[in-house]
Amino acid sequence: MDRSEKDDAERRAQERWLEELLRAAEDDHPKMTDKQARIVNAAIEIFAEKGYSAASTSEIASKAGVAEGTIFRHYKTKKELLFSIVSPLVAKLVAPLVLKDFFKVLETPYPNYESFLRAVIRNRSEFVRKHLPALRIMLQEIPFHPELREPYKDVVVEGVLPRIRRTVERFQAEGALRADFPSDAVIRLTVTSAIGFLFVRHILMPDYPWDEEAETERTIDFLMHGLAGPRG
Repeated sequence: MDRSEKDDAERRAQERWLEELLRAAEDDHPKMTDKQARIVNAAIEIFAEKGYSAASTSEIASKAGVAEGTIFRHYKTKKELLFSIVSPLVAKLVAPLVLKDFFKVLETPYPNYESFLRAVIRNRSEFVRKHLPALRIMLQEIPFHPELREPYKDVVVEGVLPRIRRTVERFQAEGALRADFPSDAVIRLTVTSAIGFLFVRHILMPDYPWDEEAETERTIDFLMHGLAGPRG
């Protein structure tokens, strides 16, 4: 796939995502006017592309085809637009998507930790590809707006972490992973390497000619050399 085809594919994916988000907005706000819907759509697209700080209400208004004053009739500030409309909707859609198909991966009995890692990395890589616009907004804004962390913290702490811990502790008990490391330390090291790979691959250097299969295997090999139990 050449660059123009890739750009077209990403644009179509973003358009589908924006349509889904706008439908959710209309479900939450059935009395939303056409102008409000256009403002929400434009704000989501610009926040995803530029980030909250770099986006301006004048740019949002221009893209929505409304006067800038129209935005302030509905939302007193740009931050209110982010928190009152965009952020709750993104949280509503992304939090369930974080878990979609992921629990199935986490609950599958794997013969070894390498197989578990491979399934998790492939599953999350596909998730990132499908939902990159939403993830860009969250990655850009979570460090600066603690209110955005709560839906994802609950998902991770209550839904994902206990399932990963059970898998790690099973392989530790079988001697496949180092038992002298607390299970949460094994999880931290695993997550750091896996998410680091996905972040560089899809967000930091998306145009680099990655061999994704090879990089996945290198990530797994790196983790297992540090986490494998004693041999012999």
